Amino acid sequence: MKLFFTSKGLIYLLSAALIVAFIVAGISGRVNISFSEIFTMLLNFYYGLESKGELLSKELVFFWIRLPRCVMAILVGSSLAVSGAVYQALFRNPLVSPNILGVSAGCTFGAALGLALPFQSFALVHVMSFMFGILAVSMSVSLAKVIAIKPVIVLVLAGMVVLSFFNALLMILKYFSDPFEALPSIIFWVMGSLSRVTWDNVLVMGIFALIGIILFITLRFRLNILSLGDIQAKSLGMDPSVFRIILITASSFMVAASVATCGQISWIGLIIPHMARTLVGPKHERMIPVTALMGGLFLLIADSVARSISSAEIPVGIITALTGAPIFGYLMFKNRGSGWI
Repeated sequence: MKLFFTSKGLIYLLSAALIVAFIVAGISGRVNISFSEIFTMLLNFYYGLESKGELLSKELVFFWIRLPRCVMAILVGSSLAVSGAVYQALFRNPLVSPNILGVSAGCTFGAALGLALPFQSFALVHVMSFMFGILAVSMSVSLAKVIAIKPVIVLVLAGMVVLSFFNALLMILKYFSDPFEALPSIIFWVMGSLSRVTWDNVLVMGIFALIGIILFITLRFRLNILSLGDIQAKSLGMDPSVFRIILITASSFMVAASVATCGQISWIGLIIPHMARTLVGPKHERMIPVTALMGGLFLLIADSVARSISSAEIPVGIITALTGAPIFGYLMFKNRGSGWI
């Protein structure tokens, strides 16, 4: 495969693009905030002064709504993209995404159940979503271990079983939910949104994202070996089952934390690894940093469009789906005959 960029050059370019996109996202929206106003806010914050009038309302929007939302978009986009890259390497399948083991379906059902309960709170929705996402992955891995024949293939099939099971539970829950209160909330959650993000959510998501990405970078050479297959891994002295469980667990925790906070945001975990692989090749020491930057940049831009394109905010999952499907179709056409499909 021909490489179009050096990995360092592309990392610098993506980092610069991410900084620019972050600045633009921070000042743009239905409430426009100028650079001079941001500078004044920062000075007031530094000297402990209180903003007044219109500047106070803009300060609240910037520090408590827009800034955590932009940071969360970068964290979630990076987590989903890197998790997708890890799944594709582990299962040696470029069509695999973070949904393959049912984690997104489990998270969505948990969130929907939390929204349908009469005593629901937003914290309860997050906790239940995360717990059911981890439960879904545990069910997939346990089912694959019980069968224990061709573990990689069985793990994919077990994930499909768990995915279908939780999707069925979600449909049952939708059917019996209150059509005026719970059902609209469930549908909006499924479409994905960053509209309720707080700094507490950012802190939790940041811990999962940083630990996961650092782990993947540390095990990047193991990922290269695992992507060759179990026979090659065993011949090089690796135990593929142990490392596969470690990497799947870390990826699933990252995806569960993302979906528990923002709902289902599709296509990032599928298309971003392909784009990174096309640009810098399949070696994970180059691919993981590029994938993380591209994922964060993609979701940051998508969220900025979702909250700015109309007077009513559009769920960001709609934007990622509308852009992701054509991009994936283009990648399929561009890479025809290359062996990855």
